[in-house]
Amino acid sequence: MASRVNTSFTLIPNQKYRRSNHRSSRFSNILDPDSQPLSTLGNFKALPLEIFQIILRCLSVKDISVLSMVSKAVSQHIINYISTSSGSKRLLLQDFHNLELPDRRQDSTILEHYRSLGLLFKRCTLLLPTKERLKYIHKILKEVSCFKFNGCVAPLQCLGLQCYGMLLQTLTAGWDKLECHRVYNFLCELTNLSRKMHTVVCSKPGNAGKLELGIRLFCRNVLLDHGTHQIDPAFWLTCILKPWPIVNQARLLYIIFGPVAPQDGQVVWQKMIEGPADEPSLKGLADAIKLLYDTGTEEWTADDVISLVDELSVFPSEWLLENNARLLILSGSSVCFTFMASKAVSGRAIQLARLIVFLALVCEKELYCMDWAVKIMQKVCKVFSTTVERSNFLRSVADAFAYVIMEMLQSVMSEDHDEDDRSFLNFFHLVHAQANFHKEVLYLTMNTLST
Repeated sequence: MASRVNTSFTLIPNQKYRRSNHRSSRFSNILDPDSQPLSTLGNFKALPLEIFQIILRCLSVKDISVLSMVSKAVSQHIINYISTSSGSKRLLLQDFHNLELPDRRQDSTILEHYRSLGLLFKRCTLLLPTKERLKYIHKILKEVSCFKFNGCVAPLQCLGLQCYGMLLQTLTAGWDKLECHRVYNFLCELTNLSRKMHTVVCSKPGNAGKLELGIRLFCRNVLLDHGTHQIDPAFWLTCILKPWPIVNQARLLYIIFGPVAPQDGQVVWQKMIEGPADEPSLKGLADAIKLLYDTGTEEWTADDVISLVDELSVFPSEWLLENNARLLILSGSSVCFTFMASKAVSGRAIQLARLIVFLALVCEKELYCMDWAVKIMQKVCKVFSTTVERSNFLRSVADAFAYVIMEMLQSVMSEDHDEDDRSFLNFFHLVHAQANFHKEVLYLTMNTLST
């Protein structure tokens, strides 16, 4: 997809609409074989149609797509060939569940085939208006059940939607923003996606588990996971989220990128509430947040993204602070500082101090550089407008370390535990985190004094 341009209707001259309408009427019969003059077939005009189709069977999909650009008549014959049962059977490979080849070589082979097929469709339908192109391609693909929303009985072992997404992304590469919006609207109408999303955001988390899984697989495999440039997934994710209020945006983001159960692929809603989550459980959410924050477009301001993170961390109820801290670290320094600065500006210094403690804890557990957490705290201190506010905040950080350590100690002492007990190990990490955090503070202080 091309870079985003201003598509305001007030800036599109009327002449463009007249040209577009003329083009639409001119090529409205492009799928009619009788409307194509045989003289434009060049040397192929001497060949019977059956021989021409035999030649096509001997060519690769990439070679056919190149041939389709020779002339409009040749392209028409290729379109007719695709529509035949033999052409459709050859081109629409449906070996989506074959796991016999080692190292998932089957995956890359069939995905590359559908990338080439997307290029073929792109070239064959080049002269058609966007809506007509989409209708024609849907007419060809609609018989493949694995391309449909919830059309496969084994969606977690199926490559159908990934192949469909690969074809779609190849088709739309280089299209402008307005055309891609038409593609998204076409998909929503085709799958009734907006109504399905409305159902899950209005239901209790997990009550519509299969529908949540269907939305996740469709959005990820068809729209989000095939972008060759950062702007591609950012555009599609904006299309998915922006029509909804911030609360529903956070819920959809969790459905699409949150942790899932390995056995059935359904979203695990209690993961962030019941205990510390590992990095893989949060990486998808963090990457999505970073993607929206880094787009630098008018659709997503820094405040929008921070509000989304804030809403996400209290759904379906308030997350453990360790999970909140891990998400911020994985989202990058810019997102983390902006989030914490917003807390400082809104006067939530005590909540911010506890967050500093858990940033240090995650850094200790994951062997991240502890001086990063100290430098984040130093930057946040500068957000406070007065010396008194800064002093109170630093005192709150020291108090928060002591308070959280006492909390964990009480938890360890009140439970029966063995050598592998998680609460004892967490307490052990926190004590080391406090020591390493304050060591970095001392280093920073001494370096400042020496200069």
